[in-house]
Amino acid sequence: MKIRYINSRRLYLAFLAGGNAVIQDKDYLNRINVFPVPDADTGTNLAATMRSIAETAVVSRSLKTTLRSIADAALSGARGNSGLIFAQFLHSLSTEIENENHLTVRTFAESVRRAAHSAHKAMLHPVEGTMLTVMREWAEAVHQKAAKTSDFVDLLYDSLQAAKQSLLDTPKRLAVLAKAGVVDAGAKGFVDFIEGVWHFTRDGELREITQISVSSPELPQKVHSFRGEITYRYCTEALLEGKNMDLGKVRSIMESCGDSAIVAGSEQKFRLHIHTNAPADLFHELKDIGSTVQIKVDDMRRQYEASHNPKSPIALVTDSACDLPPGFIDEHQIHVIPFNLSFGTDQYLDKLTITPDQFYTLLKTRREHPQSSQAPVALMQNLFSFLSTFYESILVFNLSSGLSGAWGFSRQAAEEVTEKRISVIDTKTLSVAEGLIVMRAAEALSSGASHDEIVRLSEDWIAKTRILVDIATLKYLVRGGRISPMKGLVARLLNLKPIITIDENGKGLPFGKSFGRRSNMKKILRMIGEMAAEKKIWHYAIVHAQNLPRAQAYALKLEESLGRPPAYIMDVSPVIGVHNGIGVVGVALMFE
Repeated sequence: MKIRYINSRRLYLAFLAGGNAVIQDKDYLNRINVFPVPDADTGTNLAATMRSIAETAVVSRSLKTTLRSIADAALSGARGNSGLIFAQFLHSLSTEIENENHLTVRTFAESVRRAAHSAHKAMLHPVEGTMLTVMREWAEAVHQKAAKTSDFVDLLYDSLQAAKQSLLDTPKRLAVLAKAGVVDAGAKGFVDFIEGVWHFTRDGELREITQISVSSPELPQKVHSFRGEITYRYCTEALLEGKNMDLGKVRSIMESCGDSAIVAGSEQKFRLHIHTNAPADLFHELKDIGSTVQIKVDDMRRQYEASHNPKSPIALVTDSACDLPPGFIDEHQIHVIPFNLSFGTDQYLDKLTITPDQFYTLLKTRREHPQSSQAPVALMQNLFSFLSTFYESILVFNLSSGLSGAWGFSRQAAEEVTEKRISVIDTKTLSVAEGLIVMRAAEALSSGASHDEIVRLSEDWIAKTRILVDIATLKYLVRGGRISPMKGLVARLLNLKPIITIDENGKGLPFGKSFGRRSNMKKILRMIGEMAAEKKIWHYAIVHAQNLPRAQAYALKLEESLGRPPAYIMDVSPVIGVHNGIGVVGVALMFE
């Protein structure tokens, strides 16, 4: 059957079909992912972009309005270099399409040609042999064929052959692909999409799409052996909104921060993508451009290790409330899920797009008190799905379920990912105490402990961990709504300094108070001494919020009494500082 026009509903269903074909090929795309870095997530990222379209795009009578909804869904949900290039292509296509009810072959051909050119311009440094090349050559083939046919089935079939040939030629244009013996993963994903759309226009039934064979026998089927260098560690993406935002200034800022930079969208809403080593510095530079309403950062080094050089068959995951030194996290390949932080409409990722110093500066200067929230289930689900491809099982350690919904969200995400075993453990604590538990798990994994052994032992570690928190001021607990203003006023007038701990159920509990911080330190040191007299300490560690001298004073006294230095001293996570505020010091111990 010939298709001479596309209306809103056909367009929407065609996009579902194309997206479905990409999702089917996700694992293969991950396996051949080499460029711009071999982090094995191109399939995951493109699949997430397609799911965003399926879940949030809305069909209307107007074809242009429907396409704009599809483009907005792609822009909001785009992940990775290829996902954002595809989203920019759709955004440009939605502006090129006239406000009419039907789309003919001729108007479609003109629009996709201009949209492919726009996607090319979105890249600060476009590279040939990638999705950009295949997209452009496919669009040119569409334009040429449109002069000879009025049938979309015929048009898409011929242009699909051109796209497939362009895909096969990508290793000739990009040396890194030839070295690895693969085609470009993003380009392959785009060809999958076009193939899915063609099958739908030919058959007219979405159920037929599930029968598509998306991996061509001409393409390599094995995992590539290429080992590339990760020059820039963090794949960083964000959606910014505002009025008359200066995209030229944005590109200038990004130019100095890393590579693989893309800016897609308009002066009112745009999405950025960049590989950088300093995402916090980037967002500090961008803070006056517009409001950051969505943000995502992937650790490409950790992804590369997972896909090419895992130290254990068991993936170890925690959240950013777990305070462990970055060096230890890197050594043991621990995957960290960041909490979300916000000051008004500005969004941040704990420890990634805002440093402790930047956070406490905002805490002192911004009128609104920051808010925190756990990572969304979809983000955790994407991570668990990715890890399931490369590990035999996954262990997840979350901060106390009595203090956050992160543990519940992790369990929900784990239930959706059934490929491998995932155990989600409630540490019933947070910060430095959570850090000691994860440290113990990491060292046990390094010694060859099994999944079941870690799950069983973790119950004992959790029961034998204590934390004592020396609060400098109740101001931030009052601002955050954790205690009433009246109680805060009384405490301030009496110079009361509370000591807080976490009880056996994972809830915050006042453990004492003193008149002044000097008395607080004496009381905490005495408590620890009494505990150490009864039980042997496995290790202890200290965190602080812009109060290193006091943390070091604790360390000096504890080393004298316990006979050894702390495992580490470090800045407390900003997500913990939201409520405890500047000046806080926390000491955690785990007993043998």
